[in-house]
Amino acid sequence: MYILIGGAGLVGLNLAQKLVELGHTVAIIDCDPHACRYAREQVGVMAFEGSAVSTEVLLEAGIRKADSVAAVLRQDALNLAMVTLAKHYGVSHILARMRHRDFAEPLRLAGANHIISTVELAVSTMVNAIEYPQVESMMHFEQGQIEVLKLALPNNCYVVGRSVAEIAQDKRFPTGSLIIGYQAHPHEDLVIPNGSTILEPDSTVLIVTKPGSLHQVIDFIEGCR
Repeated sequence: MYILIGGAGLVGLNLAQKLVELGHTVAIIDCDPHACRYAREQVGVMAFEGSAVSTEVLLEAGIRKADSVAAVLRQDALNLAMVTLAKHYGVSHILARMRHRDFAEPLRLAGANHIISTVELAVSTMVNAIEYPQVESMMHFEQGQIEVLKLALPNNCYVVGRSVAEIAQDKRFPTGSLIIGYQAHPHEDLVIPNGSTILEPDSTVLIVTKPGSLHQVIDFIEGCR
C-alpha cells in the first residue's frame, strides 16, 4: 500500500519505520528539512518538505493515489485540516492522532476512520501497568468496552494442566470471557487454541474480557491449586 504520513516527529518516524518493515511504500510530509533528510536517509522513505495541509504539497506527495493517510502533526487543528483534505481527495482510510478530546467529534465528522488519543492511551497504559503488574500487555477495543490481556501462567496456577474447554465451563471463569490465543513457550508462535488445548506451565495466554471482569479473570487464572 502507499501510505502518506503528515508529521515527521517521533510518532511519524516510528510509524513510517514499522510500515516500511511490513513492506509498504511510505511518504512523509514535514516542514523541518532536517526531519525530512533523516526520514530519507535513516528510515528509507520518501519525504516532502512543506506543510502537510498545503494542497500543493499534498498533490506533489501523491495524496490522490494514497491508500491510507496518517495525520500525526503537532497540533490537533492541523491534523483536522489534513483529515479534511485527505477526505476531499478521496482517501478511503484516514487515521489521526488527537491530543485533546474536544477534537474527537470534529475529526470523525471530517472523515477520520481511526482516532488515536495519545494522552489517553499513555495514561491508560500506565494505569494498567500499576493496577495489573502481572499482565504483560493490554489492548482496548470499542472505546474501552472490550479488553484483551496477555498473561503469563505461573507454574502452580489453577489453570495449568487444564484444557481451554474445562476453563470455559468453570463457573468461576467470568461470563463473556474467552481464551483467544496461546503460546506454549516464549520461542514458539502464538496460536489460536481449541477446546482440547492443554495449558502448560510457563505458557502465555491471550484473554478477551469486559473491563469489569478484569480482576475476576486474573484472580481465576492465577489462583493456586
